[in-house]
Amino acid sequence: MPAQPQSSWPENRATRVVVFTLGVLLGLSSINHGVLEMLHGNTATPGSFIKALGPGYSWSLWVHGGEPAFTLVHNFLLTGTLATALGILLIVWSSRFIARRFGPTVFLLLSIASFLTGGGQAQVLLFTLNWAAATRTHASLRFWRWLLPTLLLRVLAPLWRPALIVETVVFLTALEIATFGYFPWLPHDPAALTHILWRLAIPIIGCVLLAILAAFAHDLEARATGRRTAVCAGAGEA
Repeated sequence: MPAQPQSSWPENRATRVVVFTLGVLLGLSSINHGVLEMLHGNTATPGSFIKALGPGYSWSLWVHGGEPAFTLVHNFLLTGTLATALGILLIVWSSRFIARRFGPTVFLLLSIASFLTGGGQAQVLLFTLNWAAATRTHASLRFWRWLLPTLLLRVLAPLWRPALIVETVVFLTALEIATFGYFPWLPHDPAALTHILWRLAIPIIGCVLLAILAAFAHDLEARATGRRTAVCAGAGEA
């Protein structure tokens, strides 16, 4: 039998799309770390805290490249293989199963496993936020209805798509800079690229939070609109 949703509430569709998208991005990041780590071959890591790129390594794309990660597996090839495999699993799980019963829990366990096997350090906050949002895909969202004023809900509701698009673009841009050390108009300025990379962290986190809250608002508004439509249809039949 297929797994059942975590509650009897209908799926919060905007929340589901946000959770799916962020899960895929986190999976891609884990794969990126894993592939870069595998390129070092069957060699020992210098410890639990590693970098896939940077000075001193035989394979590096730019002088300030790092891609820092934590791993319990002290072998570049093996930890990279695990990070890549877990990244693929994160994408598959986010695409098909995260909204089902125990889906968020499995996503969290996969994310922690990715972190512990070289999938990257910077993703910890993002996968925690995404797990929390994933637990709301079949929730009533009553708390957010109580917390946020009606006017604010209506303002936030249409913003979930733009916030998610910006988040995706900024996240992929940061991933590209971290890996290849390239940004238009600054191809030969590693110091400036590093500065841009660090500054991108703020809009990434901000857009994730906005996309999640706006998705909650959209789903609450959609539910309220559905109830109003049902009431009007019932009144018309009467």
